[in-house]
Amino acid sequence: MFVVTTAYAQSSPTEGTNSETGALEGEAHTSGVFPPFDSSTFASQLLWLAITFGLFYLLMSKVIVPRIGGILEHRRDRIAQDLDEANRLKEEADNAIAAYEQELADARKKASAIAETAREKAKAAAEAERASTEAELGAKMADAEKSIAAIKTKALADVDTIAEEAAGDMVKHLLGGAVTKAEVAAAIRAASGK
Repeated sequence: MFVVTTAYAQSSPTEGTNSETGALEGEAHTSGVFPPFDSSTFASQLLWLAITFGLFYLLMSKVIVPRIGGILEHRRDRIAQDLDEANRLKEEADNAIAAYEQELADARKKASAIAETAREKAKAAAEAERASTEAELGAKMADAEKSIAAIKTKALADVDTIAEEAAGDMVKHLLGGAVTKAEVAAAIRAASGK
């Protein structure tokens, strides 16, 4: 049998152990085979393999696999909840976007109606202002025409007087004689055709 001793063991070389190999000096290796490959130890190795495999199988089936299964099930449930929540939030976002677009369309229609109303009011106000201005200008034009007619009438009346005075002065200078105002007025009326 193979016996291993520790390196710090307090054994003396005279007691029968070899300090380098840890084997008894009197015991010699029967074969040069690596111990796990020694066919004389296969039965015990297979027994320990079966016991170890059984323990690992029990440990895996009773402890590790249920824990991993629980973790996977928890993650699966959490992912499903997250997906449901994401779908719910997406539907809410879609509804909010649809409501926003509807409100935006309503606001645009309302703005167009307000702009059209303002445009009509401005057009009516401009038309009223134009009519008022035209009426004022028409009244001013009528007053101006009356003033022009009065000035023209006065000027024409003054033209006859000026013509009479000028004709009288010309006759006086040219002929050297005096002419009465009545004669000059009759001559101017005859010349103008009145």
